[in-house]
Amino acid sequence: MIGNLEFNNTEFFWLLLLLPLVILWYVLKNKKQTAELRISSIKGFKTGKSVVPKLKHGLFILRLLALALLIVALARPQSVDVSTKTKTTRGIDIVMAIDVSASMLAKDLLPNRLEALKNVASEFIKERPNDRIGLVEYAGEAYTKTPITSDKAIVLRSLDDIKYNTIIEGGTAIGMGLATSVNRLKDSKAKSKVIILLTDGVNNSGFIDPKIASELAQEYGVKVYTIGIGTNGMALSPVAIDSRTGRFQYGRVKVEIDEALLKDIANTTGGRYFRATNNQKLEEIYGEINKLEKTEVEEFKYSNYDELFRPLVIIAGLLLLLELLLRNTIFKSFV
Repeated sequence: MIGNLEFNNTEFFWLLLLLPLVILWYVLKNKKQTAELRISSIKGFKTGKSVVPKLKHGLFILRLLALALLIVALARPQSVDVSTKTKTTRGIDIVMAIDVSASMLAKDLLPNRLEALKNVASEFIKERPNDRIGLVEYAGEAYTKTPITSDKAIVLRSLDDIKYNTIIEGGTAIGMGLATSVNRLKDSKAKSKVIILLTDGVNNSGFIDPKIASELAQEYGVKVYTIGIGTNGMALSPVAIDSRTGRFQYGRVKVEIDEALLKDIANTTGGRYFRATNNQKLEEIYGEINKLEKTEVEEFKYSNYDELFRPLVIIAGLLLLLELLLRNTIFKSFV
């Protein structure tokens, strides 16, 4: 196929190998038909010069061109106009539950845990064009930042707006964050429902037990991927607020993540648990989830074929007709 041109019967191109043989045959035949006469002088034969005898080989060229065009026509050239249409056959509804407690400002990920998460999550959202995504924030309590929607611009703006604030009650209510996320998905008609729950601590707040929330997710067919974020050992974390500046004071704090709980939530719902100890690992985790939760897209391809052999046959016929006409008129005395 060349561009939008293709040939349906390419085996006929082998016939083009005959053209050099035909040319060779013509040259040999022309030599045999040319007689030689040796004389001492041709002064008495000189007359006005005529180019007609020299042009008689043009008849053979016309026939050769016609033959070549017929061979190409036998190969059935076609112009192809291909159009495609995609159809999403399996949509996925995803809720990202994000811990926004003060500890998410720890600097073991750069520039801090929360900003590192937002950067990676935004790329994840951009790579899910066929899915609906929602956002849930939680600390000591939880609320829906963005209901599930297919409008990625809204989700990305809402994600960018997520910041630590003192409006939400302090603490880490994993059960509340998970239950709120399940509530956003329980009425979803999507064939696959997923929660990506991220935290950097232990469940120490809220009135819903995380295990009960995970059983609720299982009941509604929601798969939960849990991510524990934070380095192993000590991390530079907020420990107090300066009364004069209102800014956090930082100190070295031991990272404590209830990995057993997060693993239990993932196992109960058919998901997986991941640990993000640095920026690169966090990127790899979201990349892995992106691969695990693939949206099935069906592609329909439509091809419109336009046959192009007819003009070639017509041109070849005209060349043969011209050759025949010239052979029986202008070149009649020379062939």
